[in-house]
Amino acid sequence: MPRIVAISDTHSRHQQFMDLPAGDILIHAGDATVRGELEEITEFNRWLGTLPYKHKVFVAGNHDFLFERWPEVARAIMTNAHYLQDEFVMLDGLKIYGAPWQPRFFNWAFNVDRGPKIRRKWERIPDDTDVLITHGPPHGILDVVSDRWTGKAESVGCEELLPIVQQIKPRAHIFGHIHSSYGQITQHGTEFINASSCNEAYKIVHPPIVIDL
Repeated sequence: MPRIVAISDTHSRHQQFMDLPAGDILIHAGDATVRGELEEITEFNRWLGTLPYKHKVFVAGNHDFLFERWPEVARAIMTNAHYLQDEFVMLDGLKIYGAPWQPRFFNWAFNVDRGPKIRRKWERIPDDTDVLITHGPPHGILDVVSDRWTGKAESVGCEELLPIVQQIKPRAHIFGHIHSSYGQITQHGTEFINASSCNEAYKIVHPPIVIDL
C-alpha cells in the first residue's frame, strides 16, 4: 500500500520543513516558487534531490512561470521529480495524472478562461486515474477564501473541474492554491486534499498530509 506525502504552495520556503513524514511518493501540487524564476526552480529541484522518497511528483502552479514560458528549460531542470502537465505516470501501481491549469486569475501562469476552454483541459483526465493532481481545487471543496475587509466567504474553485472529478472518482485528488482552505475531506469515495503548506502570510505553518492508498 503506497504511502503518499502531499505538500503544496511552499513558495521557495521549502527549507522551513524540519522533518517530512516518511512515505513512498512525495506529491507537490504547485507554487514551489514566488516568482517562477530559473534560480528558484533550480534550488527547488536541488532540495527535492535531498529527500529520501522513492518517487517525487510535481505539478506547476500559478507562481511557477518558468514552466509556462520556457517549458523545455523548466523540464530540463526538474531532474529530481516527475513533472506532470496534462500527462500521467504509473508509480507503485497508481495512475497519477497532473495538470496545472486554473480559472483565469489576474495575470498568473496557467490561466484559462472559465467555461468551455478550461473544461477541455479537464476532459483530458483519464477515466482510470487513481490520483489526480491539480494546482487549484474543484468548486465547493476546500476552496473558500474570505474578503479581508468584509469577511465574506466565497468558494473560488473551478466549476468545470468538479463534475469531471465526480465522474472519474479518483481515489485521491490533491491540490493547493487556496492557502486558507488547507485540509482534507472524503466525498463519494474520493479523498480531497488541499495540501497548501503556507498560510496567507506565506509562512510554512501547515504540515504535510499523509494518505495510504
